[in-house]
Amino acid sequence: MQFVVRDVPPRSAWALEQAGVHPLLARLFAGRGVQSADDLDDGLARLLPPAGLKGAREAAVLLADAIAAQHKLCIVADYDCDGATACAVGIRGLRLLGAAHVDYLVPDRVIDGYGLTAPIAERVAAKGADALITVDNGIASVAGVARARELGLKVLVTDHHLPGAELPAADVIVNPNQPGCDFDSKSMAGVGVMFYVLLALRAELRARGVFDAPSVAGLPQGASAPSGSSAPGEAGARGGMFPQPKLDVLLPLVALGTVADVVKLDANNRRLVAQGLRRIRAGQLPAGLAALFSVAGRASQKATTFDFGFALGPRINAAGRLADMTLGIELLLTDDATRAAELAATLDGINRERREIEGGMREQAMQIAEGLFDVDEAPPPALSVFDPDFHEGVVGIVAARLKDRLHRPTFVFAASGAPGQEHQLKGSGRSIAGFHLRDALDLIAKRHPGVLSKFGGHAMAAGCTIAKEHFDTFDQALQQVAAEWLDAATLTRRLETDGPLPPEYRRPDVVDTLHAAVWGQGFAPPVFSEEVEVLSQRLVGEKHLALKLRHQGQPVDGIWFGRTEPLPARALLAFRLEADEWQGVRRVRLLVEGAAA
Repeated sequence: MQFVVRDVPPRSAWALEQAGVHPLLARLFAGRGVQSADDLDDGLARLLPPAGLKGAREAAVLLADAIAAQHKLCIVADYDCDGATACAVGIRGLRLLGAAHVDYLVPDRVIDGYGLTAPIAERVAAKGADALITVDNGIASVAGVARARELGLKVLVTDHHLPGAELPAADVIVNPNQPGCDFDSKSMAGVGVMFYVLLALRAELRARGVFDAPSVAGLPQGASAPSGSSAPGEAGARGGMFPQPKLDVLLPLVALGTVADVVKLDANNRRLVAQGLRRIRAGQLPAGLAALFSVAGRASQKATTFDFGFALGPRINAAGRLADMTLGIELLLTDDATRAAELAATLDGINRERREIEGGMREQAMQIAEGLFDVDEAPPPALSVFDPDFHEGVVGIVAARLKDRLHRPTFVFAASGAPGQEHQLKGSGRSIAGFHLRDALDLIAKRHPGVLSKFGGHAMAAGCTIAKEHFDTFDQALQQVAAEWLDAATLTRRLETDGPLPPEYRRPDVVDTLHAAVWGQGFAPPVFSEEVEVLSQRLVGEKHLALKLRHQGQPVDGIWFGRTEPLPARALLAFRLEADEWQGVRRVRLLVEGAAA
């Protein structure tokens, strides 16, 4: 592993310090492209206006007309945390804005597969819906949208995935990545797109004179929520006026879905997440989120993006992987604390089962992957792994673990569990920097027509379906693309770090300050690197290395999770900071991320 220390523009760091930013944070932010304190302004007024998002205005008109006509709306969600939060935001928001009839349907991962299909469109129509709204899916659902339109449904697609060669013939599409959209934040999660549609809808309803309370002056239209009580759906259905609702109550869910989907935290996404965290820490969170914090053993008053990514998100995702995402969505919709506690406990149990399945699959997948090359050789440029016993619900997690371990674009496949589709393999892939996974699948589809039954995704994560007999062809095709696109430098594991940690900042209060900031994909959490003396080391739990280190002349504890090989007496380590408590005393511990070769 090679360490690459981030460049820190001195002018930017100085400007941030002069503006009152903590000196260490000033250095960290400057190294991530922040140039002034103005860039750190996370106020709602700084959110990009909905008017810049292609299709948002048309979506608002479609929804406002549907609400006025008392039409029945049905949201078709995805079965991951982004899809679940987007669905909950959509239902809660539409009800706040006067919709009296809002239902949802979430596909079954095994039986239905991903996205809006023709059978799902038929089930929506059978529910008596007048309009179908997709969240976190739909941009690739050409056949599903066509069937919905045939059945007389109005179709609004809200998505953030990259479109294919053909767009679905929906009434309206809202997707920052669709052709012709100039919206500055291309990295919004599905839940963020739905939230923006609601902002646009509120603006449209305000223009129609639906609300009896004026908006707050000085704030950009649709970017924030003026005061006013929640609007019952019945008021809108009757055509009566009601106070303009506050949509900022939805921001905790927007923040969770944004972080859990590992989208790039650009400036606009960071503001959405910061606003959600602020409300959660103040106790302004739905009962379901409060229950999730409780079962995860986390304090919502000190909520961080790490809680979203490693505690709450996985528990909601577990429902879609092993059971039914309806559990996760119902948790996010309920306002009953007792019901929320029951659902959260159920999700926690499912997540424990998921971890057990994942652990066994990960070991098995690693053995298969390591069998593809000799011990003294480098791994092939890309990896494809399949075993008949793999569970399709956790192939994505296992692919991510293999990618992290071997630093190669990786696909993990499992046999489909859908009736009559046992001959198909469902694969989930994770990539490394410099290899656009969805573009690679697109190239494979062009070079080998018929191999990919379906595919979609992003640069760093994608999925596909293939026939069993095409696995070897897919594997060779993926390796060929990787060999063409990746050079030796890209295939060398690199870890960006923030350089040495000044010893005066190795304090619990500084750790708390760091954790309170918004970190995530594209705005990486702080990782420091420097040479330390290894005073002692021992294995704990048979697979973790507990360390006593000397950092800047002072002793400090350290832990390297998943490491069993001993370290030399002196080592160049990359590490994060953690504050733990022992016998009432809080101490700093170094969480080791890697050692330079």
